[in-house]
Amino acid sequence: MSLPEPSRRDTRLDPYVDAYAERTHGLQVSAVRALFAVANRPEVVSLAGGMPNIADLPREALGRAVDRLIADRGTQAMQYGSGQGEPFMREKIVEVMVEEQIQAHADDIVVTCGSQQALDLITRVFCDPGDVILAEAPSYVGALGTFHAYQCQVVHVAMDDHGLDPVALRAALVSLKAAGKRVKFLYTIPNYQNPSGVTQTLERRRELIAVAKEHDLLILEDNPYGLLALEGEPLPALRSMDSEHVIYLGSFSKIFAPGFRVGWALAPHAVREKLVLTQEAATLCPPVFSQYAIATYLEEFDWRNQIITFRDMYRARRDAMIEGLNDHMVEGTTWTHPTGGFFVWVTLPEGLDSQAMLPRAVTARVAFTPGTAFYADGLGSRNMRLSFCFPTPERIYEGTRRLGDVIKSEQDMHRTFGIDLDTARHHDLTTGPAPDIS
Repeated sequence: MSLPEPSRRDTRLDPYVDAYAERTHGLQVSAVRALFAVANRPEVVSLAGGMPNIADLPREALGRAVDRLIADRGTQAMQYGSGQGEPFMREKIVEVMVEEQIQAHADDIVVTCGSQQALDLITRVFCDPGDVILAEAPSYVGALGTFHAYQCQVVHVAMDDHGLDPVALRAALVSLKAAGKRVKFLYTIPNYQNPSGVTQTLERRRELIAVAKEHDLLILEDNPYGLLALEGEPLPALRSMDSEHVIYLGSFSKIFAPGFRVGWALAPHAVREKLVLTQEAATLCPPVFSQYAIATYLEEFDWRNQIITFRDMYRARRDAMIEGLNDHMVEGTTWTHPTGGFFVWVTLPEGLDSQAMLPRAVTARVAFTPGTAFYADGLGSRNMRLSFCFPTPERIYEGTRRLGDVIKSEQDMHRTFGIDLDTARHHDLTTGPAPDIS
């Protein structure tokens, strides 16, 4: 006798379920976080997560600098601080943003606990349940989780090898307005996009700003990878082209170290005031010691040259992944060619499903992130995101070999049985045993 399916309000599983706010029922486990327990096993080549490689940081010298910080200014560094962020930290952030042609004032910066918190604060400030947020297709899984948690409707806008399609953006805005929908902002990652690795061209950026002015559209520019150009120099940020319609998000997680959890939002003055109040309600203040530590690093170390070191290291890893894909992928598989950042976006041959393939890949000791994690509408089953930021080049190349073997095996089974592989895995036992595809 089978038990009935538990409902959302089933107190057998959670005695507090009837007390939760309605929005909590939409919370979902991140597809990336769910992979960590498996992907971090030493025998598995993880091409799944976006964990920066910080081995090249001058850790001993940094340790001595932190020792001096505690000895000389520990009573300030370990105390409560400003809800907006410490003034000297915001001044340093202004210097960092100059690298992407942004001219800003420290007063318009709000320091946050990573740029992920900035996403949360901005969504909280702007969005009511049912409001629409436009986002690239595909888009960052962490942002989609935040938007979903605040009960927003995400509408995807098509992108191609040159970035977000401005024609598709205009069409979406016109269609949503005709349907009586409220579009609160466009969320975009213009540089080395997560997950696709695609970068918006300079012309596309100008077109995007033109659409924003034409439709009075707010743009949320998320830019954690902008300084990690592997070819050429970083392009100017959208915020450098328009200070009225663009809120800019930055982070030290990729250009320094993620464990300090320091990011920021650069916003128009009125928006900044709302963000500070929301920040104070959420955390009182962003982590003060982390701000002192990062400001010390920016003041005492050659952080620009350190970014060049990071670029060289990631370039070798990117090249190993592209070489491995060229050598090991089956015919009909395609992938992007990122000029910076951490990620390659793979499209599988017709009939293959990356989510269904994942358990078999883990058995073969390689992990990736299925493409469906990066869509709000269930698309992406033929896609996967591969990360080249953390493993060594040799491990990356070996990971692509293992992945290529898995894809070839899945393709062979699809051709042999002539049915969807996920259907084969869940074959109705009343019609006979399913083929062995474990």
